[in-house]
Amino acid sequence: MSSIAFCYTNKQLDFTLHFETGTLTTESRRLGRHWLVDLYQCSNLPVEGKLLKSILVTAAEKAGATIVECCFHQFSPHGLSGVVVIAESHLAAHTWPEHQALCIDIFSCSDKIEAQVAIEFIAEQVKAGKVNQRIMDRGCLLGAPS
Repeated sequence: MSSIAFCYTNKQLDFTLHFETGTLTTESRRLGRHWLVDLYQCSNLPVEGKLLKSILVTAAEKAGATIVECCFHQFSPHGLSGVVVIAESHLAAHTWPEHQALCIDIFSCSDKIEAQVAIEFIAEQVKAGKVNQRIMDRGCLLGAPS
């Protein structure tokens, strides 16, 4: 039988709730952390792939990531998508100029990546008026030693 659990981690709290037994433990480990960020009212969205690439690569560097490879695509009539593959996982971005919106996600299997630094840099570059952010732990390993 598979085990169902809810894992939650932040700087103050790290626990796993096991639904079958109702127990609460602190013996879990995650495979990575995933930041999902929606930026709205962006008055300076890039319209060319090379500019989005420059922003994401700089953000990755500022976050302390190790860049492996980049792939960017420009859509017609407008919009960009891009991925910066990093040794620690990835940064991805998708633009919607018609909505002045940019959605980014950053996934890292390393606690050394400073994702918030990257997010703030990107938000400044596109002049985002509103930023919504969610952080998820991914790959909760129940009972795994840290």
